Amino acid sequence: MDIIEITRDYVSDVLSDEPGSHDMGHVERVESLCMYIGEKEGGNPDVLRLAALLHDVGVVREHEEGGDHALYGAEIAGSYLADKEVDEKTIEHIVSCIRTHRFSRGMVPESIEGQILQDADRIDALGAVGIFRSLVSMGALRGLKHANGNVKESSMNAYAQNPFEGFEEYMERKPFKIMDRLNTHTSRDIATERLKIMETFLEQLKKEVY
Repeated sequence: MDIIEITRDYVSDVLSDEPGSHDMGHVERVESLCMYIGEKEGGNPDVLRLAALLHDVGVVREHEEGGDHALYGAEIAGSYLADKEVDEKTIEHIVSCIRTHRFSRGMVPESIEGQILQDADRIDALGAVGIFRSLVSMGALRGLKHANGNVKESSMNAYAQNPFEGFEEYMERKPFKIMDRLNTHTSRDIATERLKIMETFLEQLKKEVY
């Protein structure tokens, strides 16, 4: 078994209890997007695959302790890849991609692979799947607050007394701002189509709720 499939199994185990917003389905959609964008924009496919597979391994720690899963994930991925005897230069490359992938931190990727991973992760917050993930995430964050008191400061809309207002606030704060923060032409093409779906959904939701 090669390192890609070994890593896929490892990440699947790490994320086995995660909700749908950061589950293995999300990871593999990001992987597929990375490979598609990489075919158009360039980049090392092995670095892209490993960075995509490992980019969210820090979410479990974030949900338990708070903090930043991108930083946790970079640390975990670095140790994991070193244990697998990946060369140091490749490890540094992958770790850099993971460290800079998160939307809310606004970090600038240091490589085309980092740009593609950042874009792919953002694109998975768009379209029909983006709507699904946002609603799952809101429910999960509310559950974590109830269970252990952890509150995610960057997602306060999830705790809104009126969940419809919280969802609308999220849509205005993140998905509709993603287009301006994408790095590649290919990513912007994908995002354009997905945003149309979200705009239509939000318009209909407002009609039915308000």
